Amino acid sequence: MRPSSPSGGRSSRTRVVALLACLAMLTACGQATQTALTGTPSATESAVTPGPDAPTSTSEVDVEREGMEPAVVTAVRYAAHQTYDRLVIDLEGDIPGYNVKWVDEFLQDGSGKPIDVRGGAYLQLTLFPAHAHDEDGRPTWKGGPIYPADLGNLTEVVRTGDFEGRVGIGVVLARQAAFQLREQEEPTQLILDVAH
Repeated sequence: MRPSSPSGGRSSRTRVVALLACLAMLTACGQATQTALTGTPSATESAVTPGPDAPTSTSEVDVEREGMEPAVVTAVRYAAHQTYDRLVIDLEGDIPGYNVKWVDEFLQDGSGKPIDVRGGAYLQLTLFPAHAHDEDGRPTWKGGPIYPADLGNLTEVVRTGDFEGRVGIGVVLARQAAFQLREQEEPTQLILDVAH
């Protein structure tokens, strides 16, 4: 039987190295989640304690994935929750690369023409390689290109494009706010939560 206290055996340095190795392995596994903190909250911000899944970052995200078959966007859904709005992108295939960045306006992929929507902030999500159509060119993400949402902060969702292996999804917000991304498999989804 092993002793319950560290008497003899391993040194403190060995235990610390083993603990760090375990943490590194755990960090490398599981779903990718972007939740970097953007700074120290003010006294009024710290009075409200966010839940464990509350979005906490406004940092742009860029995830590269090469050498894969394009994913197919089959639907984009959204709903309000108590402290955030959730956008779910349903996918066929593996989760592709993606980037999320703040923009001044949405532009149509291909033509570069501005898309006429009004909001306080614009978050552009681009998936690559990805399509929003089948092999015969029929759309797999129906409707649009502008989908009214009228949630706590998310006011509209915009399909900005399905062009040359890239699918653009614009998120129109009443105001810029923290967000968080998660990848999920079975079913394959990319989930974006934006704070109210």
